[in-house]
Amino acid sequence: MKFTDLKNDIKQGARAIYLLEGDDAYFRMKGEEMIKSAFLQMPELNFSTFDGATLKGSALTSLTSAIESYPFMAEKRVIKVIGLYPTESEYENYLKNTFEKFPSTSLLIIVNSEGKKGVDLKRKQCISYIDCNRADEETVTKWAYLTFKNANVSASADACAAIARYCLCNMSRVALEVEKLIDFKAGGELTRADVDEFVYKDADYRIYEMTNAVARRDFDTFCTIESELVVKGGDETAVLSGLFSYFKNLLTILSSKESDAELSKLLKMKEYGVKKSREQARAIGEQALKNYLTCVYDALSKIKSGLTTPQSALQTVNATLFFSTQQK
Repeated sequence: MKFTDLKNDIKQGARAIYLLEGDDAYFRMKGEEMIKSAFLQMPELNFSTFDGATLKGSALTSLTSAIESYPFMAEKRVIKVIGLYPTESEYENYLKNTFEKFPSTSLLIIVNSEGKKGVDLKRKQCISYIDCNRADEETVTKWAYLTFKNANVSASADACAAIARYCLCNMSRVALEVEKLIDFKAGGELTRADVDEFVYKDADYRIYEMTNAVARRDFDTFCTIESELVVKGGDETAVLSGLFSYFKNLLTILSSKESDAELSKLLKMKEYGVKKSREQARAIGEQALKNYLTCVYDALSKIKSGLTTPQSALQTVNATLFFSTQQK
């Protein structure tokens, strides 16, 4: 199930084993908090934590022993294990019997940041998988809207969508920005202008905006964003490196026949980011991307060789991207 379904699922009663797995730390943390809040009593006596990295081979019996122990003056004993990635043989030899005949007096929370080689826990019928991967823009926008509403702040869908985009749908950042805006407004109406003024735009999002400006031939917007990044980072070379990396990923995504999910693994990007990048790459075009990539690579090479300064290299790239007929 999706993380957003967990709250309603908890109302139906406790499940035996919860697997909170995904790349969004906020979802993993909040999922654990909701489960413990609903079912854990007297945590000082009925809560245990294990590090999955230490649970190899016969060491897994320490986990099953904790699961099979009775709670103290409570309905449930709650056990949490961080990073549990057993092999097929380890699951069969040490975990299967306990997991598939799970005692009603215990509850297990497995918190995994990613799926690794070994047994696929989320496919086991005895385990309830909670998808804690980064949500798409629509889901994050809805979450922000409802959170503002519950705090008596009226926010438009456009303002909430902007928060999601500026934070690249990273819920840890989204939650902090939403909390900050709730404190700022203290009720009343939140406008898109408020979001633009007070929400910090992720550096990767600013690079995304810059490349969109290139596609639109919007030189003024490109330079404005570029100046902000240089002022904040104090380094023209870092901006050029960011552009090079971004153009390279766009070209790779546009040229590849792999799915968004496969590319997200290969490029170590979020699947949502791959999807948006593919849309952007198509808008720019393959030949233009190759030209942009060559242009920025040449500028970085000249900086490293001492043939030009970072400031001059950046100005040359700007002129080439927007005013050279070869780049159009």
